Amino acid sequence: MKRALDIAAALMALALLWPLLLALALAVRLDSPGPALFRQERVGLHGRPFRIHKFRTMRTGESGPLVTASGDARITRVGRVLRRHKLDELPQLLDVLRGRMSLVGPRPEVARYMALYPAEARSVILSVRPGLTDPASIAFRREEELLAASPEPERTYIDTLMPLKQRYYLDYVRTQSLRGDLAIVLRTAAALLGGGGA
Repeated sequence: MKRALDIAAALMALALLWPLLLALALAVRLDSPGPALFRQERVGLHGRPFRIHKFRTMRTGESGPLVTASGDARITRVGRVLRRHKLDELPQLLDVLRGRMSLVGPRPEVARYMALYPAEARSVILSVRPGLTDPASIAFRREEELLAASPEPERTYIDTLMPLKQRYYLDYVRTQSLRGDLAIVLRTAAALLGGGGA
């Protein structure tokens, strides 16, 4: 049932949002050289890797930490707007259609960070499809600002944020329901419309 709802909701969202998606893709391309979409390998269901899709928000060819703090010099002008309102995540609707992701589920991590979770927690978290949003996404919607306040953003992410996110992820997996997923989607929409991101 959850998979059927994911497909229906993703198709409906893409049908409604395709003009916005095209406009955002054009804005990304005009703002800085490079592709409109950014792809990165993440860890998915049962530990299988997949490539997540986002609108590109950084200049191409620049290296740096895997976590991003607000004010990062790599972020483009359009990228700052996209990240503030989480519009860069919209291409993941395609990942939902492909079965790589769900609308609601633990956010997918890169392999480097996922490997840092305890094995038992990792097994539980990866027993469901990763999602576009979840309770941790709402709780830490200002994550980039928190990281910007740290002298060592990556260390803060690993030592402070990841253990907190793990609790949210485990609680979600153990208590998930269709009604709960709907509530999370509505809370995410409220956070976005309230200007806080999600």
